[in-house]
Amino acid sequence: MSDNHYQWQLLNGNQWLNIDNDHVIETHYCQPGAKGISINTSLGKVFIDFDELKTNNPALRVQRLSLVPQGQEEDIGWYFRDDSLWCEYGSQSSNMSSSSINSKDIETHFTQNPQGVIQFSVGSTGYSLDFSTMTQTNVTTGLRRNLRRRPKFTSSPANIISASFLPLASQSQLYNPSFKWEFMGDEGQWTEYQAHICSLDSAAIEKQYQLNPQGQILFSIRNFSYKLDFARMCQINNNIGTRRSVRRSPDNGAQKNNSSGTNVRWQFQDIDGIWKDYSKSYCQCSVSSPDIELQYQQNQSGIMTFATRRFSYELNFSAMTQRNLSTNATRSVRRLLQ
Repeated sequence: MSDNHYQWQLLNGNQWLNIDNDHVIETHYCQPGAKGISINTSLGKVFIDFDELKTNNPALRVQRLSLVPQGQEEDIGWYFRDDSLWCEYGSQSSNMSSSSINSKDIETHFTQNPQGVIQFSVGSTGYSLDFSTMTQTNVTTGLRRNLRRRPKFTSSPANIISASFLPLASQSQLYNPSFKWEFMGDEGQWTEYQAHICSLDSAAIEKQYQLNPQGQILFSIRNFSYKLDFARMCQINNNIGTRRSVRRSPDNGAQKNNSSGTNVRWQFQDIDGIWKDYSKSYCQCSVSSPDIELQYQQNQSGIMTFATRRFSYELNFSAMTQRNLSTNATRSVRRLLQ
């Protein structure tokens, strides 16, 4: 039996069918910036719109069941769309950290009246939240921002290893010290785990990954405790539930030592119809061809996320497409062997 506190289902005719591997849907759904996700099912390819909880197929309905044990409450986050990022109310990374209201307060009001309106303030500025339209309005300027309500990501406690009790890899354990581990920072930039800040650095994480690529480890940064989930490639703040994407990539010299001698290029078809290489020098893209190829080799039917200066994207290896998570614009992707 699964320990997950959720279940995604599709309605086929009169029967609700569980969706296999729905943790993939859940991890995307818990990201406030994700508009939706495309999945391959026995009923064909289906796109799920997270805001509407609808599919692109009128004959199919979708639902997410909350399986939180009796006596417990699901941890829900409320987010507003800033100029470029989705920010949680009352979080330390939000410019509304001095807000008179936080996610828990908003959820309480929403549960009592899902179509209601509530008022709150940030300093001397007043705002109203309208649940029926899922918008926030500045009562002085009239500026409106979109809202999203998403659950905080949770996973089964199985296979979690504490960083304080990590088994040391034997000297014969084969791992590549050239791999580095990074998490997605607040500004959309990949940030490497470093020992002077974190209780684990890239080398230590890589050793544990080689021991159990599907496992989880615990670590700390200052006063916060985190969980790193290798299977889902994400980092979760155990104190406030914030989830960040994680990636494992070779350092600058790793590709030069590739014994295969094969150079792989990943490209997307731009709006002008021209195929362009993924490059960190283009629009401050967070990934390049070697980064994408590494993820592709680990799971050739998987999905990875990345960011540019303005937007976040989802790259689907099965469909060979790139999708803008804000606008839902989709572009073709190709992999070239040279």
